[in-house]
Amino acid sequence: MAENNTRNKFIMNEYIDVNVNQNLVQLCSDCYKELGWNIINTSSAVNSVSIKMQRDRKIKNRVALCDLQRKCEEAFTSIEKLERTKTSKAMLISLGIGIIGTAFMAGSVFAYLASMVLFSIILAIPAFIGWTLPYFFYKKIYKETGTKVNVMIEHNYDTIYDLCKKASHLL
Repeated sequence: MAENNTRNKFIMNEYIDVNVNQNLVQLCSDCYKELGWNIINTSSAVNSVSIKMQRDRKIKNRVALCDLQRKCEEAFTSIEKLERTKTSKAMLISLGIGIIGTAFMAGSVFAYLASMVLFSIILAIPAFIGWTLPYFFYKKIYKETGTKVNVMIEHNYDTIYDLCKKASHLL
């Protein structure tokens, strides 16, 4: 009889390992808890955190929860991509301007070595401008892009909140 009782209490768990950006760890933890997951372990890397979780495989409304989980994961991925776009456009334009400035400086050096001092000075002016402008372009583009992207990021946060709210009602 005791053996039959232990069989009825047998629970098969499912496990998941999620890697998330460090600034999204708390939100991710809260979201997965609402989806029925229990955190077993966390480990940190340079810019990300690995979260190991488990939940009962026979959880009620499992199919609906898995669908909500997939949508949450898509929103998290979207947030991470949008955060990267804030800096990538600004960085690419700034690097391009800096490389053009460097090319002018190389031309200036070669002109100086060829004893064309006036031409060397003429090429050095845009070279120094090309080395100073990237900082200002980076700040300006980062601010403009950040303003546009933050609206989309907030929309994803709202989506995650709504999905977690639905999940908590399913549990």
